[in-house]
Amino acid sequence: MSQILTRITDSTRYIKKILKGSSLKPRIAIILGSGLGSLADSITDAVKVPYTEIPGFPVSSTIGHQGNLILGRLGGKDVIAMQGRVHFYEGLSMSEVTLPVRVFKALGIKYLLVSNAAGGINFDYRIGDLMILKDHINMIPNPLIGPNLDDFGPRFPDMTHPYDPALRETAKEIADRLDIKLREGVYIAVTGPSYETPAEWHFFRTVGADAIGMSTVPEVIVARHSGIKVFGMSVITNAAQKEFASDYKNDGADVVETAQAAASKMCRIFEELIKTIKVR
Repeated sequence: MSQILTRITDSTRYIKKILKGSSLKPRIAIILGSGLGSLADSITDAVKVPYTEIPGFPVSSTIGHQGNLILGRLGGKDVIAMQGRVHFYEGLSMSEVTLPVRVFKALGIKYLLVSNAAGGINFDYRIGDLMILKDHINMIPNPLIGPNLDDFGPRFPDMTHPYDPALRETAKEIADRLDIKLREGVYIAVTGPSYETPAEWHFFRTVGADAIGMSTVPEVIVARHSGIKVFGMSVITNAAQKEFASDYKNDGADVVETAQAAASKMCRIFEELIKTIKVR
């Protein structure tokens, strides 16, 4: 067995032992990005497991990522939530970055809800906007490079609909009912950890991106490889500008603060969306 499969097995076995001691049988997983971990506070009957306690599980070192796995109930469903993720720029391999999604598959997860804090590229976007991901552009090494894990999925998985159309439409209906304004656009994933230059910002908009970040897409690729349906949402933490002032700068702490301010709206949509998902 390869090292990564051993780590997947060890992490899965540990989490299954925790689930065995409860009545929980989660079929929905959630990954919470920078500053968005507050959704975990809405999970009832919660069991909190630090990543550091899970054998083989990657540990986050990034600001705004608390590093806990939360097991419990949300929207009337059993869920498993990652309170923070790991990133390629932390020096991890792509197999390590996406290992949690492999563990979710091994645990029987059918749906994955992903969130992130993202920079606005579309000129119409404003700070604090929520954007449903309808598609993405991947500028990070593909996590499926290397020997295929045949037990999880095919060598060449289809990515025509990376974000489930039915879940997207349901989310828009929910937002309309809750009077929450939603954007819908294309997310571009870059490696980071440096923020993009003005020239890169303009280039990415030219090729069709509406928002930019340093995560999410690898997880989505692996989820789709494993047959897991995906819904994604970004919180826009800074707005695109045609010209950048001489004193303008991106700041990681500001990104987290902005995401936290908008998190309550995202949490309401996620909870209501989970209520509509039929699981067995």
